[in-house]
Amino acid sequence: MRAIIFLLSLLFISSGYFINESFAEISENQAFLLEGSGFAVTEESIKTSEIDLALSSQQQSGSSINFLTEDGFITLGEEEFVISELEGKFLREGRYIRINGNIESSTGLDTSISFFGRLVEESKDASVYGFTGRITTSDETYKIIYTTKLTTLSKITITSTESEKSDLTIHILKGSAAQDTDDIIPGVDTSNFLRFFSIDRISVHPGTTITIVNDDIANHSIISGKENYGTRGDDAFTPDGRISTGEIAPGESTTITFDGLGIYKLYDPDYNYMKIEVASFPIVDNFITGITNNQQDN
Repeated sequence: MRAIIFLLSLLFISSGYFINESFAEISENQAFLLEGSGFAVTEESIKTSEIDLALSSQQQSGSSINFLTEDGFITLGEEEFVISELEGKFLREGRYIRINGNIESSTGLDTSISFFGRLVEESKDASVYGFTGRITTSDETYKIIYTTKLTTLSKITITSTESEKSDLTIHILKGSAAQDTDDIIPGVDTSNFLRFFSIDRISVHPGTTITIVNDDIANHSIISGKENYGTRGDDAFTPDGRISTGEIAPGESTTITFDGLGIYKLYDPDYNYMKIEVASFPIVDNFITGITNNQQDN
């Protein structure tokens, strides 16, 4: 087991987690999604572990910015923990991230975490961090090794209260279904087609309603589920039953209302490379939307 831990650590170092000098652009009053997966290791076992947190940055002090963990979860094998009292900080203009505090399981297991992340690489879409640290339960301490993605969301202010019936419209773009086939669609170049929704990352307050419009030539449906990192195909998601639109025919639309708090992963079960990430937590005057770097203008 010691040899396994050593090899994992060596792989972690050789992959550039401790030598890369790039840095992320982190500023005050931003919203982020931190998501990724890795391993939790003890002398006796190795468990898979996932992290999925919604963060919001606070006031800057020197080169550091504190952030709040608004919502999210961490898994340890089959056990899922929700955040309880987590504190976090971006250090040295985003080169590092520190997260400490407590998390709670459905069975009331008393657990604490202490994570430290270093920036590995960044793009206009997101920044990749490597994390090490510990998950400590009442009877065991796990060493963790994560690879994570930090996604930035930008704010859009709602100015009309009459927009509450549908705060935002998201379009399923023409040609999305053809990404999974060799179909040729007149007037649409699908050779490098990576764009499926007009917006694919959203942060909203509970009670927000969005409209999904199907501009594609195929039927689509949107459901919510848990993303199974490291898997593909039919096993990429596990439905959680919170959101299900039914079929949306070409030219038709439907609405989705986010009544609860938490992180929603929306996807099309027939084309599960098509996905939308939604963080639902209290925001009084605005909601937040974003699109990934590969989504280009029509």
